[in-house]
Amino acid sequence: RHRHKEKWAATAPRIPSTRLALHHFDTSYSLHLGALWPSVRAGLLCEQKYGALLNNFAAADHVPQELELLNATDFVSEASQKVQQWQWGMMTQAETSPPLCASVSSKIKCYTFPRGDIMRFRPARPDALGLLDYYLMDAASLLPVLALSVQPDDFVLDLCAAPGGKTLALLQTGFCGHLAANDVSISRTKRLYQILHSYVPREVRDTVSVTSYDGRDWHQVKGGTFHKVLVDVPCTTDRHSAMEEDNNIFHRRRTKERQMLPMLQLQLLMAGILAAKPGGDVVYSTCSLSPLQNECVVERALEIAGAQFDISVHVEDLSHFRTLFQDTFSFFSDCRLGELVLPHLTANFGPMYFCKLRRM
Repeated sequence: RHRHKEKWAATAPRIPSTRLALHHFDTSYSLHLGALWPSVRAGLLCEQKYGALLNNFAAADHVPQELELLNATDFVSEASQKVQQWQWGMMTQAETSPPLCASVSSKIKCYTFPRGDIMRFRPARPDALGLLDYYLMDAASLLPVLALSVQPDDFVLDLCAAPGGKTLALLQTGFCGHLAANDVSISRTKRLYQILHSYVPREVRDTVSVTSYDGRDWHQVKGGTFHKVLVDVPCTTDRHSAMEEDNNIFHRRRTKERQMLPMLQLQLLMAGILAAKPGGDVVYSTCSLSPLQNECVVERALEIAGAQFDISVHVEDLSHFRTLFQDTFSFFSDCRLGELVLPHLTANFGPMYFCKLRRM
């Protein structure tokens, strides 16, 4: 009678966040992706594939040859060659739209290993001035940057910039007249500063302003001033959530935060639309498979832009990206709006959703 019953709260096994995430994904994505889900699920749970984004600011002329000897290829220039072949081939000039050419005439170079090749890249090395020769990232993360199609002297806003891979890619275009890189998290902004210092010379860093505003309020700071806006929002980061316990949004303490994500994403996208000039472009992106965080957010933003702000927003067709980059990535063919890269064991990039909007 003097024995104490163990308290369940203290001893019941905690369900790992990764298992909660997978259960959530199995429930929702099996409906959304249907027969594709088992293959996508296998990709999510296996080692992610990387691309090597070449640093155009480093003295690293030997790197392309080194990577090509390992059988890696620059998927951006391959797409550019495809466009040229189309122009010379059966298609007329009228059918090869200017945005298609512009989206791949970029100076961005990113090397990937072929489908099915799971070789890893060596760590980046510094040149004589200490600038690293390439940046390892999910190659699918470059697609939103390519979709933005930065033109010479554009004023560009990266609204949720940290940790900095897409910011670095925007600078690699060589076209940013000015780049505003913002992230609400001061600790993540420090990581952004580190990347800029490791990859970008001072004279180019001087064209970048790094800030830590709440992105939802950006239009109150500088509304209607940017030619191009990238809105790469916080999301359920599906691959991380399925694989890593650390900083997992499916932790029970973060349930409310997770449920509020679509609202946060909508507010950030609205701020991005309001930050763009009339005629400016906005690319919205996530690393989630969830239609609630992808197409649904875009559709709601279009409604609010019209109803509350009397702004007409046009969704740009990016279906040519599927054709251009089908050798490198696996795309989902049934997106209502935008494009979605699906993880696949032979091409284990993504997930990456991106949708391009034009403020009329």
